[in-house]
Amino acid sequence: MSIWYNHVRAGIRLHALVDNFRLIRARAANPAPIIKSDAYGHGLPQVARALFEAGARTLAAGTVGEAAVLKDTVPEAEVISLLGPLDAADYECVCERDIVAFVGSTEQLLLLEEAAGRVGTTVRVALKFDTGMARLGFDAVEAAGVADTLDGLEHVRATMVCSHLATADDPEQAGYAREQGEKFERIVGTLHARGLDVRASLANSGAIFGHPGLHHDLQRPGIALYGGNPFFGTAWEEKGRGLRQAMQVSSRLVQVRTIAAGQSVSYGRTFTAPAGMRVGIVAVGYADNYSRGLSAKAQMLLHGRRVPVLGRVCMQLTAVDLTGVPEAAVGDEVFLLGGAGPQSISADELAAWWGTITYEVFCLLGQNPRTYVD
Repeated sequence: MSIWYNHVRAGIRLHALVDNFRLIRARAANPAPIIKSDAYGHGLPQVARALFEAGARTLAAGTVGEAAVLKDTVPEAEVISLLGPLDAADYECVCERDIVAFVGSTEQLLLLEEAAGRVGTTVRVALKFDTGMARLGFDAVEAAGVADTLDGLEHVRATMVCSHLATADDPEQAGYAREQGEKFERIVGTLHARGLDVRASLANSGAIFGHPGLHHDLQRPGIALYGGNPFFGTAWEEKGRGLRQAMQVSSRLVQVRTIAAGQSVSYGRTFTAPAGMRVGIVAVGYADNYSRGLSAKAQMLLHGRRVPVLGRVCMQLTAVDLTGVPEAAVGDEVFLLGGAGPQSISADELAAWWGTITYEVFCLLGQNPRTYVD
């Protein structure tokens, strides 16, 4: 949470998140939940405790600092840092806190060897290989060389080998996911042939539900944990059915007014009333991470009915059309995301109006003050 000055509240339903984990575990034998970036805006400590109680024994954060908080929260869990060490403090922390760090360069291995030697411990690492993202990781052709480097290190032990899929959530690019999978298999084979006893991990949410052949030893569910269907809007949408959105976000009506035909609303006069109408002002805006890009596109939920956003979203206020909700009154709760009933606002819908993805919806709106259920 980073926003403290508003009336917006993000309600987190931990029971929905646990249900999603159980659904994932029915598809994948050994899921290691990804709770990086403050658990995608859902709150790292709360989510970590709920998932550990539900049976998760390996958990992954993003940065080393976040992994240290995760280790404090669930000391009994195996904790992974997906970004691995980036500065001197990170290297020391990995060694002192028994964090399994992703490493994707020889330099990182050598710096970890030095840090572990100073601390007087052996540090475990997950070898990260690039199989098609062109982001972090060793090149696939470096596998034998990485094994050679590890042979010369006293304090670093590789326990995992990982890569990241670029198109697992896109049925039209399933061939590319298979190509990455084949490249990854060759890397794993090389490392095993060199005597490295490493667990293999490749599958993200999309692969868990859509590519069972890519599951390997450990799976890394992310967006699916929080209720995002990785195949929403695609031909494979049915594969992700059953996931439940864990976050809902609401604010309140701070004014209700009637305007005459021809009266414009908000900055720039981008909306003009075609007839007399009731307008509600909701206490939310782009300072609360409700994007200005939602102007005249989004809908909110009030008394179980949709109300369209009128005109431009302001810094802390947004206007909505109350024509279909005559009983609306100042103080009523208005849902920007979620809400009860069949008209509930889904994260996929909000992301589409926003022109983004559900990940960003959760991460940004989750920075508002949070409350927890269960």
